[in-house]
Amino acid sequence: MDRIGRWNSSGGYDDYRSKYDAAMRDLPTPAAVLDLCTEYGVVRAYKFSGSSSGDPLVLLPGTSSGTPVWADNLESLLAITDVYAIDLLGEPGMSVQTKPITSDADKAHWLDQALAGLPEKRFNLLGLSIGGWTAVNLAVRRPDRIATVTTLDAVNVYDGIPLGTVLRSLPAAVKWLPRSWRDSFNSYTAGGKPVEHVPVADMIESGMKNYTIRQPQPGRITPDELAGLSMPVLAIIAGRSVMHDPAKARRTAEQALRTKTVAFYPEASHAINGEYPEQIAEDLRMFLTKP
Repeated sequence: MDRIGRWNSSGGYDDYRSKYDAAMRDLPTPAAVLDLCTEYGVVRAYKFSGSSSGDPLVLLPGTSSGTPVWADNLESLLAITDVYAIDLLGEPGMSVQTKPITSDADKAHWLDQALAGLPEKRFNLLGLSIGGWTAVNLAVRRPDRIATVTTLDAVNVYDGIPLGTVLRSLPAAVKWLPRSWRDSFNSYTAGGKPVEHVPVADMIESGMKNYTIRQPQPGRITPDELAGLSMPVLAIIAGRSVMHDPAKARRTAEQALRTKTVAFYPEASHAINGEYPEQIAEDLRMFLTKP
């Protein structure tokens, strides 16, 4: 059990669940709520019905967040196609891990099994932060179900996490420290914006405090792996991100990706999805309809 992600207490889970549910109220009502069985646990997915044009989108959130992080994006994304939103396995959310996840290969395996449980055959993946890494990791290791990949300020894909950000994150990971430490780090990643009394931020802070992740840190995706991807990839990079060197990440994406599709948002922070939802949707629409 020590290698399986878990809630630290029933009270901690109840606190997170109440904040998750509150944040979910800012989303459209799902057409379906699905619990997809995999070898590593049960993966929660929500289906949102959109224009039904082409392969559906699958949204993969950042760490310690979950489906509610897409509140600002769903309306514009649903104008493009149907959407599935997934809570990452082994992270705070409604997915339930039951088997250790010990490698990047395991992380690709559970997601591939979850996609296999959906009725469609191919999917357009859209991942935010660690969700972007999760999408690319699957594309590298198990690409058969993937039509396209779009990354939103993905971590450990086009550049590594800076040492300063790693050091800044350490106090936020200490469960017994006051909430202010976690809020401070979350504000730092969001370009200094206040995060108090924001439903999604409340949910993320509760997940950081009340859930213990028990899986290895994601390995860096190499430029050779990026160059070897067979499907089209759109890299959207935040110019004010603290999760990598934005200029270096941009260069890596432009040099390595076969399709050379890179969008650079110079004023965006790592909270890019909430800052530029309409621009993201428009860039995604153009990418998906490109001949």
